[in-house]
Amino acid sequence: MIEGKRAAAMAENRAKLIRAARKAFATQGYAEASMDELTASVGLTRGALYHNFEDKKGLLWAVVAQIDGEMAERLRAIREQAPTLWQGLLAEGSAYIEMALDPEIQRIMLLDGPAVLGDPSKWPGENACLDITMRTIRSLIDEKVVKPLDVEAAGRLLNGAALSAALWVAAADDPKVVLNKAVDAFRALASGLLLKPV
Repeated sequence: MIEGKRAAAMAENRAKLIRAARKAFATQGYAEASMDELTASVGLTRGALYHNFEDKKGLLWAVVAQIDGEMAERLRAIREQAPTLWQGLLAEGSAYIEMALDPEIQRIMLLDGPAVLGDPSKWPGENACLDITMRTIRSLIDEKVVKPLDVEAAGRLLNGAALSAALWVAAADDPKVVLNKAVDAFRALASGLLLKPV
């Protein structure tokens, strides 16, 4: 009974810290976010932060994982609403690039995250995304929609193009102007995989 209450309290403290960090990282940026202010805002101490995440970077990883999961769910819904597998692949890539306009995603996932955590193509969420892209490409090859290419190479290049485009949009002086160019170019590049024009 006591162990269950303790585990529930720890889970609640962890969730509070992630919520507070997510807000602070999105509004102030990772470098400017004060861990003392963040922990105080939810009635906890730095000790709670260190116990749950080891350090500020560990807390950022937790925030990134949470946002990444939400992004993956949004992209899954977009992919599944498309009338064909090919259109779903294009819609998913385009939507990923468009997410760079979301201030929270822009700041945490595309600007601060890579600066602090390193190459996003090596993050666990990106690897899960790559697996989905490769399965889709394999199915499109089997359906004779896409050229018979190496599935991993095609998946990595397609996902890399979407990630690079999103990073470009996020860092642009005028992201909305860059977005249209990036999405158009992404779709044109992806269409090069087609066995015959759609």
